[in-house]
Amino acid sequence: MDRRTSLKLLALSPLPIVIGGCTLTGEDLEHAHEAAAVATAQGDGTRAFFTDPEFETVTVLADLIIPADDRSGSASDVGVPLFMDFIMRDFPTMQVPMRGGLAWLDAHTRRRVGRTFLEATDAERRSVLDEIAYKKEDVEPDLPHGVAFFNRFRDLTASGFWSSKEGMDDLQYLGNRVVPQWTGPPQEELDRLGLSFDAWETV
Repeated sequence: MDRRTSLKLLALSPLPIVIGGCTLTGEDLEHAHEAAAVATAQGDGTRAFFTDPEFETVTVLADLIIPADDRSGSASDVGVPLFMDFIMRDFPTMQVPMRGGLAWLDAHTRRRVGRTFLEATDAERRSVLDEIAYKKEDVEPDLPHGVAFFNRFRDLTASGFWSSKEGMDDLQYLGNRVVPQWTGPPQEELDRLGLSFDAWETV
C-alpha cells in the first residue's frame, strides 16, 4: 500500500478524527475550509495563527506529504496550509504542539545540515523526514518529539486534503447522489473478493 492510499483510508473514516488529543468532526473540517476560502477570496493573506516563516514551512511540509499527482494537485494547491491555520484558531490546545513542532523541525534540520528546513535542499528535507516519518526502535533521545509532531501534522494534512472538494474528487467520492436503480457492485470487485451478486444480496 502506497503512502497516498494509506492517507486516503484515514480520510475515509466515518468517525471523528482525533489529532493530538483533539477531536475534529466533519463540521469542524467544513468550518475551517469555509474560513480558508473566505480568506483566499479576500486575497489579503489573512491568517489566524501562523507567522510568515511558519506558514512557508507548513506549505513545504504539507506538499512533501501530499505532492501533486496525475489526479489532483498538492496539499497547498487545494488550500491545506490555510485550512490548518484556521484549525489552529478553532483548537487552541493544538497551537503549542504545532508551533513547538515547527521550531523542533528547524532546530533538528540545522543540527543535521546546518540550515533551517526551508533553507535545506529537497533531498536534505526528505532525509530529515525519513528520520521521523516512521516509528522506529532505539531512536535518538530527541527524535520521539519529532515523530509525534510529524504524526499529528501528517494526519491534519490528510484530513484537510481529503475533506476538500478537490480531495473528494480525488477519492471519486459518490455519496449524496440519487441512484435510480441498484445494479449491484462492479463484477471485477466481486471477482476480486470471490463473491457473487446473490451472495452480496444475502449479506
